[in-house]
Amino acid sequence: MILVTGASGNVGRGVLARLPEPVRAMSRNPAFGEYGDLADPASLGSCLSGVDAVYLMWPFHDNADTAPDVVATIARHARRIVLLSSVSVEDGANEVGRTHAVVEDAVRASGLEWTIVRPSTFAANALWWADQIRAGDTVSGAFGALRMPMLHEADIADVVVHALTEDGHDGAIYRLTGPQALTQTEQVELIGAALGRPLRWHELTKTQARQRLLADPDFPDAFVDPLLDTQEQLLAEPPPHLTTTVENVTGQRPRTFAQWARDHVADFR
Repeated sequence: MILVTGASGNVGRGVLARLPEPVRAMSRNPAFGEYGDLADPASLGSCLSGVDAVYLMWPFHDNADTAPDVVATIARHARRIVLLSSVSVEDGANEVGRTHAVVEDAVRASGLEWTIVRPSTFAANALWWADQIRAGDTVSGAFGALRMPMLHEADIADVVVHALTEDGHDGAIYRLTGPQALTQTEQVELIGAALGRPLRWHELTKTQARQRLLADPDFPDAFVDPLLDTQEQLLAEPPPHLTTTVENVTGQRPRTFAQWARDHVADFR
């Protein structure tokens, strides 16, 4: 039995769809699976009954207080864990990266067979622009020239499933990127191409972008400053290094951002 936490998330849904039976979904929303809350390790017992392997997605951007207890609870039931972490762990420059580092440390010290997956920027982050795109032909934001190796969530799910179901991944840390580093301006243009209408980027200052994000009820306030600070830092650095990890693990080249945009046309209409 494999347990998938975060079963309602972008990656979790893909992992569920790819795993063979038997599999169990866990979510704080009972509509998406058996109830379990990573903020309350005592709630995990029934979810873990009979489980051999666990996909762990840590949902809290700025809090890992319960991570050691969660991982210890998993270790009493399972033998294998695959953690969805973040490439932000590697510089530790913001709270998101430091939070993921705490979870990684707990996983490595657990005594379980473990694999850590560190994705770069999710292509799905472009869904933050959906309201603007539905409303017009302009996307406003800061740092339009920033290049990022956008990663399709399906590629992350593919890697996770290989690590959950195959031997040979114990102790591996997989840094995942997409096949291209694209500016935000280029991403908007590719979404426009998928929609069949031209879209353009409108540059905001960092302060303007911060105000806009804080006013967005769907964007976590705790994530605003780490996001903009990281983007500003990355803009001043060389273009990001692209990895071949997705292909090395799965045997398939990672999907392009253009493919992601075509897959998500309905989300922008």
